Amino acid sequence: MRIRLDRTICDGFGLCAKHAPEYFSLDDWGYASLEGSGDVTEGDRDAVMRALLDCPVHAITEWGEHRDTEPHQRSVGADDAAEHLKTEDNEAEWGFTR
Repeated sequence: MRIRLDRTICDGFGLCAKHAPEYFSLDDWGYASLEGSGDVTEGDRDAVMRALLDCPVHAITEWGEHRDTEPHQRSVGADDAAEHLKTEDNEAEWGFTR
C-alpha cells in the first residue's frame, strides 16, 4: 500500500497523526506532513487506513494498483444506465416541455 498527502487540502484536524503517528506529523499550526516515502508496511496498514478514512477533507489518498482477479463482466439483461438518461431526444418521455 502506498499513500499520498495533499497538504493544500489539509485543514489541520490532526486525526491522521493520532491514528498513525509513524506516518504523519503535525507542524506548529497543526497541519499534517507525510513522514517517509508513503510506503506502508502490512503491519501498519490498518492504522493508516483508519487515518485515511477519518480524514474529514480527504487529504490522504491511497495510490497503487487495484486489480481484480477476474475482469468485470456485464450480466445478460442488465439495465444500461445510459438508456435512462434524460436528453433532448427523449424529453417527451420524461415530461419536459419547452
